[in-house]
Order: sequence, then structure tokens, then C-alpha cells
Amino acid sequence: MALYLVQHGKSLSKEQDPEQGLSQEGYADVNRIAEVAAGYGVRPAAIRHSGRKRARQTAEIFAVALQGEMSKAEPISGIDPLDDVAAVANTLKTGDNLMLVGHLPCMERLTGFLITGSAERLIFKFQNGGIVCLDKGLDAQWWFIKWTLSPRIE
Repeated sequence: MALYLVQHGKSLSKEQDPEQGLSQEGYADVNRIAEVAAGYGVRPAAIRHSGRKRARQTAEIFAVALQGEMSKAEPISGIDPLDDVAAVANTLKTGDNLMLVGHLPCMERLTGFLITGSAERLIFKFQNGGIVCLDKGLDAQWWFIKWTLSPRIE
């Protein structure tokens, strides 16, 4: 099973949009990364997002690029910024590929937890709109980073 963890694209300020939807730069970055991922054959069986506008918009871009026009990204609980990553980690099962689109610090904490067992260990520094692909063998206890795609080299 591949687990694709995505931090939403860059968003507008609360003054520009109280719901903080994606900015033009955010749309452009996410579209570019989604096109590259599609070119590499990334095909998640399901895409889930936090339900917040910027995460939903990001997930919808990935859904169209990776699954086709009729696909849908669905909201789930447990991947908001300060949610308990152990709770969502315990729901993950090996099997179909899954993409989760969420927020910081949750995505970084979830990565640390899945790889080391500690949410406090920073394993990877996410970028808005980037993907971290984790994988895990059927009998393995810990996940590992298989590859990443980021909008910028920083």
C-alpha cells in the first residue's frame, strides 16, 4: 500500500478569504505537482481531505488529475492541524493506495509517527502542495519514505 500525504496548496489570507481557499500560486503549484504525479502513474484508490476549503480544493485537483473527471475526494476527520495523529494512524490498513490531504503540523507529525513511532520527530519538512509517498511491507511495523514531489527545491 502506498500512502500519499499531501499538505494543501498555498492559501489566501483570512482577510482575502475567511475560509482561506487556495491562492493563484496554490492552484498553479498543485496543478503542476498533480500533472507530474499523473505522469508517473500515481493512482490512489481513494483521496480524503480534512474538509477545510484549501484541503478540499487541493484534493479535488489531485482527484481529477489522478483518477479522472468523475472522481471525488471525500472529507474525513482526524487530519486537521492539531488532531491526534495516533488516532488516524490506527485506521490505516495495508491494501489500496490512499491519499490524505491535510495541514501542518498534522502531516509532519503523522509522518514522524508512522516512521518512528513518535509524532515529535520531524522526519520530513512538507511544502504546500507537495506529496510524500510512504510505503510499508505487509509484515513491517514501520512505514518508510518511498519518494517525494515538492513544488520547489528549498
